[in-house]
Amino acid sequence: MILALPLHKFFIEVMMKRYYVILSLLLTFSTVEAQQILSLEDCRKLAVENNKELMISEEKINAAKSLEKAAITQYFPSISARGGYLYNSKNLSLLSSSQFLPVGTQMSNGSFGFTPDQIYNEWTMLPSGGVAPLDADGKPFDPSANPEKIMWKNYAYIPKEAFEFDIHHIFFGGVSAQMPIYLGGKIRELNKLAKTNLEIAENRLDANKSETIYKIDEAYWRVISLSAKKTLAENYVQLLQKLDSDLQQSIAVGVSTVADGLTVKVKLNEAEMTLSQVENGLQLSKMALVQLCGLGYDVSFTLADEQNEITELKDVVGESTDINMDEAIANRSEVQGLELVSSLARSNEKLQLSRFMPSVAAVGGYNLSNPNMFNGFDRSFAGMWSVGVAVDIPICHWGERFHTLSAARSEKKIVQYQLDEAREKIELQITQAKFKIDEAQKRLLVTMKNTEKAEENLHHANVGFEAGVIPTSNVLEAQTAWLKAKAENIDAQIDVKLCNVYLLKATGRLNYENTAE
Repeated sequence: MILALPLHKFFIEVMMKRYYVILSLLLTFSTVEAQQILSLEDCRKLAVENNKELMISEEKINAAKSLEKAAITQYFPSISARGGYLYNSKNLSLLSSSQFLPVGTQMSNGSFGFTPDQIYNEWTMLPSGGVAPLDADGKPFDPSANPEKIMWKNYAYIPKEAFEFDIHHIFFGGVSAQMPIYLGGKIRELNKLAKTNLEIAENRLDANKSETIYKIDEAYWRVISLSAKKTLAENYVQLLQKLDSDLQQSIAVGVSTVADGLTVKVKLNEAEMTLSQVENGLQLSKMALVQLCGLGYDVSFTLADEQNEITELKDVVGESTDINMDEAIANRSEVQGLELVSSLARSNEKLQLSRFMPSVAAVGGYNLSNPNMFNGFDRSFAGMWSVGVAVDIPICHWGERFHTLSAARSEKKIVQYQLDEAREKIELQITQAKFKIDEAQKRLLVTMKNTEKAEENLHHANVGFEAGVIPTSNVLEAQTAWLKAKAENIDAQIDVKLCNVYLLKATGRLNYENTAE
């Protein structure tokens, strides 16, 4: 029993160790399986697919397409139907009261007249041989000049109700059509405006895509930079840990002093703090990249270039700085956008000019109503066709159209000035980008040489320290110089990458086909 108990405990410890090893492997495999490996192209694709600004730009394109289709319809006739019902409280009457109209005779010449037997007036013979009626005073008068003096024998009675029309309930309706013939070029310019507006929306989408890709590349390489610096910080901590371990042994045998050991421990604490800060910065940079890609913060991923050794990042090829300036400026979305806005301004000027021109349109339609206006306001539906031409000629608007035309011409000049200014600024921007990439490539070469010298210096310092001929302070200086050279080399490599991207963006070539990898 005395021997069995230790064996039992040993067996349990072995089984527990195996269990922990298997569990650790399973957790490791599950973590690796859950992680995504994203390349720069993957990040760009995700950003373009999930970016809200790009979605808004795409919807603006859809809206511009609809407006373009709406503008084309202005060439076709417009047809509309209308109808309604109206209730009136009173009827329509043409007479204020019943009327008594005298009865006359149609004369031999076809005119309306009268004969002596149709009036009560006495007649007299005139010296000329004719006859004339006498008025109440016995004086002859001309009945056509003074009909009020005639005393008629017969009257026609016309009651007021005969001239009343029932308009209590009125139903009306109709169909009308209008076809533009000549509007001074308004429709043509409206279609140009709609087409240019669509091109502007597409240009803004391209510009937003380029800006999104630039932000993604910047965030991507920032993560790669911090990931490389994290590895560098871990290596630096390991160097200090090894140096601290060696010093403790040296202190124990009396070769080194306690002060040297404390100095190394202070450096080690600073290095561990720096490592913690780099890890936090890396985590925040990954969160920023995830946000740009439109993914959730809980997504676990590893970047493709993050898996590379830092020495592999030195395979950087800078963009050629031999650039056709005119072509580069023409490729910029800002210039293309301003040129489209200039086209808008020209069309707007022509549109304002068209307001001085006459407008001609063909019109036609069919209208019906109840009561029937064509049959004595009978209670039935009836209508008629009508066709014609409408002309609108502007005569006087107190200078309003002249002022709007002048404003449109000023807007056209403003856009042209903005376009010229943008070309000058873009040319300066491209020149600066060329200088930056040249400087970045030269800096990379310098940091690569400095890194080789720092590694060689650190090697000699470690050998000398182990041989006891170099003090601890020299080793720490060599390690610090090595850390600085490595960090500067990482920054130089990332700077070349970003300068490549910046030059592509400055020359208007930043897209999926032309990457900065």
